[in-house]
Amino acid sequence: MNSELNQLIDDCEKYISQNGIDENIIETYYNVCQLAKNESEIDTMLKCTARAKELIEKACMRDIGLSMWKIEKFVFNNKSSFDLLDKYYDVLLLEAQSKIVDSAFMYLEKKREPKERFYMPRRKQFLKMGLIEALQGMIDDKYDILCVSLIPGAGKTTIEKMFNALVAGWFPNDFCLFYSHSGDITRMYYDGVYDIVTNADEYAWNEIFPNLTVTSTNAKLEQFNIGKYKPFPSVQCTSVGSKNAGKVRASKFLLVDDMIGGIEEALNPMVLDKLWDKYAVDARQRKIQDTDGHNCKEIHIATRWSVHDVIGRIQNMYAGNKRVKTIAVPDVDPVTGESNFDYEYSGFTKEFFADQQLLMDEISYRCLYKQEPIEREGLLFPDDKIRRYLNLPHGEPEIITAQCDTKGKGTDYFVLPVLQKHGEDYYCIDCVCDNTADYEEQYRNAAGVLVNNKVQECEFERNAGGDRVAMEVNKRVESVGWICNITDTPTETNKEARIFQCSNWILQHIIFKDASLYKPNEPYGVMMSLLKQYSVSGKKQLDDVPDVFSNFALRMTKGNRIKKTVIMSSPI
Repeated sequence: MNSELNQLIDDCEKYISQNGIDENIIETYYNVCQLAKNESEIDTMLKCTARAKELIEKACMRDIGLSMWKIEKFVFNNKSSFDLLDKYYDVLLLEAQSKIVDSAFMYLEKKREPKERFYMPRRKQFLKMGLIEALQGMIDDKYDILCVSLIPGAGKTTIEKMFNALVAGWFPNDFCLFYSHSGDITRMYYDGVYDIVTNADEYAWNEIFPNLTVTSTNAKLEQFNIGKYKPFPSVQCTSVGSKNAGKVRASKFLLVDDMIGGIEEALNPMVLDKLWDKYAVDARQRKIQDTDGHNCKEIHIATRWSVHDVIGRIQNMYAGNKRVKTIAVPDVDPVTGESNFDYEYSGFTKEFFADQQLLMDEISYRCLYKQEPIEREGLLFPDDKIRRYLNLPHGEPEIITAQCDTKGKGTDYFVLPVLQKHGEDYYCIDCVCDNTADYEEQYRNAAGVLVNNKVQECEFERNAGGDRVAMEVNKRVESVGWICNITDTPTETNKEARIFQCSNWILQHIIFKDASLYKPNEPYGVMMSLLKQYSVSGKKQLDDVPDVFSNFALRMTKGNRIKKTVIMSSPI
């Protein structure tokens, strides 16, 4: 560090320790920032700008009791001005011109009405989820690949547009390529980035990059160039299936956005393989080194429908590689239950997510809103092989029976399906399926479904305290005057092997309600979703539903029978 700059900074800190924060020291720190910039001491300048912002923020909070964002909204609403706010933006400009992502996002929209801005109303959440740190890491060569999956409407592509516009200014000798599944998406992206760069009424891009302008455009090819001529334009867009050989290249960033168009494609392994080939053989081959000799970096943004999508395969290929960063944020915080996307404007509340979950099947919701893509290969119980019924057969069933898998710890489910036997088939007519940790609620729900369906026999899995649960349920069943032959039996065989062993019998002999007869968020709907998404992938997953049906299959075929306890009423 320059010795003169070092002395000035020390003098500023001594002044603060003796006199506190005032406008004089803020002005002095700002001048030190400018001096450091003029002497190309960028690291020193950034330390000074960070400190200057901190001093301004503290002074405003002390004297006015408002954050800079609240002050800015007040100034805009009253069409007034505020000197410290102007000084704050002067400091942000220095950082924006020095490739500080957060400051550049803030400065880029300084002209816009606060309610119309994209970044500031979302900044708190973006910082919390680590998205801004990850983008900064891409600029600082900390990461080579960044994978981002957020909920629909979170602003993934918009933040990418802003980032691309800034990258085009920061690296005017290089070029980026945006790659997506649809020509409509690429056109919207092109228009958005172009607007950020050229619309001086709305954006301050030309203030961050005063010496740069758009020098050529080709709206048909969705390309435009910034600065001097180069072999490929600064911003290029193309879609899956386009003829890209020789037409597009990426030297700084390859931006891959939602290569899967929807759930139909995600359900088709052949389509997933084809899209991977499009990425690996087409999109990725567009990469060349940048003007500094560094390899082109990649940013992937997607709704995660399948573990076999592009992001999933990249994660498998680069497992353990610290230069590959993943950001995946679910709808709500699993600890607090609060929304992770409760933006100041146009946000999403936890009530919104609860309402969405009511309308969607469990698999789609977990993909879209939980960032939990489904393992669709190796499904033991695919929807097209599950037998369904709209109406039960005529006549009385031979027996009404039930099977129970009791809840262990954590996310395990308490599952109790009720089945009617007609000939060789078992019709699943009702169930309990939830993951509540309230034991009393478990007992009450189980007893209720047994009594309401006039169940004659029910077997409980003894493991994980199932014998105690069976006894408690039996008490409640008898207390309302119904008698059910309740037993408990230990299971000792390997769970995964048992499920696989019994899967064909389940598909051949158990008939489930037609999907029109239940809602996705009802216990029956939850049970069916958990059954359909079970896979032989070997990865940890929720297996309580297929497990309870495998135990039922063994009981019905008289397999795996070992010592059984029968719970009977006392004769006294």
